[in-house]
Amino acid sequence: MEKQGTILVVDDNKAILTAVKLLLRTCFEKVITIHTPNLIKQNMQENAVDVVLLDMNFSAGINNGNEGLYWLGEIKKNYPAVQVVLFTAYADIELAVKGMKEGANNFVVKPWENQKLIDTLVAAYRQKVPLHSSKKSAGSAQGRSGMFWGESPVMQRLRALVEKVAQTDANVLITGENGTGKEMLARELHALSLRREEPMVAVDMGAITETLFESELFGYVKGAFTDARTDRAGKFEAANNGTLFLDEIGNLSYHLQAKLLTVLQRRSVVRVGSNTPIPVNIRLICATNRNLQEMVQREEFREDLLYRINTIHLEIPPLRERKEDILPLANIFLEKYGALYNKTALRLSEDAIALLQKQPWLGNIRELEHVIEKAVIICDGPVLEGFYFEFPEVKKEAPAKSSKIQTLEEMEYAMIKNAMEKYEGNLSLVASQLGISRQTLYNKLKRYGL
Repeated sequence: MEKQGTILVVDDNKAILTAVKLLLRTCFEKVITIHTPNLIKQNMQENAVDVVLLDMNFSAGINNGNEGLYWLGEIKKNYPAVQVVLFTAYADIELAVKGMKEGANNFVVKPWENQKLIDTLVAAYRQKVPLHSSKKSAGSAQGRSGMFWGESPVMQRLRALVEKVAQTDANVLITGENGTGKEMLARELHALSLRREEPMVAVDMGAITETLFESELFGYVKGAFTDARTDRAGKFEAANNGTLFLDEIGNLSYHLQAKLLTVLQRRSVVRVGSNTPIPVNIRLICATNRNLQEMVQREEFREDLLYRINTIHLEIPPLRERKEDILPLANIFLEKYGALYNKTALRLSEDAIALLQKQPWLGNIRELEHVIEKAVIICDGPVLEGFYFEFPEVKKEAPAKSSKIQTLEEMEYAMIKNAMEKYEGNLSLVASQLGISRQTLYNKLKRYGL
């Protein structure tokens, strides 16, 4: 067996530590043993630990496992990617279930069987969650996505829903603010799906120009246009039997939405320059930070397309609404960039932790990652103090002229009414001034009784 990874063994019985160390040296590159849990934090700061084998009881005469559960919580809070296997002499199934619910990877009972212990720990190592790091390239679905779920109730509810939805072929719409991890969630859905061995192809709809939309998504044949020297498959064909992820779907112009809808309904594409339909079998996942329902009301997004892509709706909450996840994420990024810039064993000061938890994080996880990376680069010692952090300035809203808050409908009604009065009922001028079509203006006049 090839040696890999680092394991930390925590047990108050020195004879057990010696025996386990001899056994695990055959499968782990580095085996660290400590006899008291009070040394856990120090050792995990000094070493890139992958797995912890944690005894449940350390105080003489106490065998209820509470100490082990406490230290399990501390490890998962500060190093959520590290896998913890619980080690106990008391085969208590309720304790095992409780430990698993609180984040343990598995449970081993003393006296142990050597091969079973090795298999359990190696399996835990292989399940170690990757850092919330660079995105996989399109078409790669090897391994898990690196999605960080955290401990907040709202994220745990989302996780439970994702695990159910992933096994189906239902189309999914992911919404959430910028930086919340919508693409990462899409990759998690693919990694958990029955299509995980097939490609996942990601397309940024906001980056595709209208002139290239059809050739990029549907492909083209040789001679279709000046530079079409060979046949080329589009993104739909590239994702055949796998997953197609359309990011920033809300940026797609209205008339192109009709072309996308046609392909989704017919389950086939026609390459530019061809008349032959090519069947495609994809699982569609879309994402946006915009409110598509409001866009439908404004006739900026097709209602029939929204129904087509929105079989299941997953909303990722902003980071400020799950503050318990800020510190674990910060420690993940601290570990990541500490290794990248050769500054290992970094830790956050109490002042730094308080500052991180006070921030509104309008840029969410992406903003947190950038703040941690910059702090790691400029810090001089092993402790990241609060003054190393640079936070973007939050613009203060201008004070309202009136205490009464208007609804969007009230504001829209007032704008249309004022424009109608200003241009004396000239509908062409009113539509032009408001930036909408005459048909849209007709609909709104009828709606508001103007």
